[in-house]
Amino acid sequence: MLFAGHPTIGTSFVLLNEGLVRQGCESFVLEEKIGPVQIWVENGERPMIWLRTPPIAGGRIYERSLCAHALGLAEDDLLNLAPQLLNAGNPTLFIALTNEKAVDRAWLDLQEMKDLRNGAEEPFCVFVFARTSDGVYSRMFASDYGVLEDPATGSSTGPLAAFMIKHGLIGGVSGTRFISEQGTQMGRRSLLHAKIAGHRGAEGIYVGGHVVPIAEGVMNL
Repeated sequence: MLFAGHPTIGTSFVLLNEGLVRQGCESFVLEEKIGPVQIWVENGERPMIWLRTPPIAGGRIYERSLCAHALGLAEDDLLNLAPQLLNAGNPTLFIALTNEKAVDRAWLDLQEMKDLRNGAEEPFCVFVFARTSDGVYSRMFASDYGVLEDPATGSSTGPLAAFMIKHGLIGGVSGTRFISEQGTQMGRRSLLHAKIAGHRGAEGIYVGGHVVPIAEGVMNL
């Protein structure tokens, strides 16, 4: 994995909070393993920090029947869209489901992940979602990384937006925003925000969220 959203947003918050980025700065760049990542700060009572998703590469397209079986679902639980692997530093297989109940019923165990990985060259995550009035209701399974389920996945939310634009699940108009509600089924509800810049994301897809400090420490060297 070359990129992760939480460390990027968290690091940006610390830089701003410690005054390591000039006061009032609304945009700066972090140099990461994936390359330069643009940060945009939406100021307000609770500032929201946005990252620009790294370039998104398309990958393998999967059969709906194979994905349904791996998730313990009927093929009718999936929208009539081909699941696809997309990669913006964290390869993720996106599977669109018909409704929130199907998302809650989905489960991917280790053997089923092995079946999905057949022929794959690198580890990847499995992201299932269904459309809602605010955006999507989603879950992400990452057994390849030792994580049965992730409550919030910023690195997959940008590619999620790209997948939705491609299949007409959301308008590709500049300024379109939506929320991905993730982690609810596992008792760790998270809200990830996505924003499309430029027509169909031509000027970038941004993923954002608020940061709440929960601990502070000092290291003496």
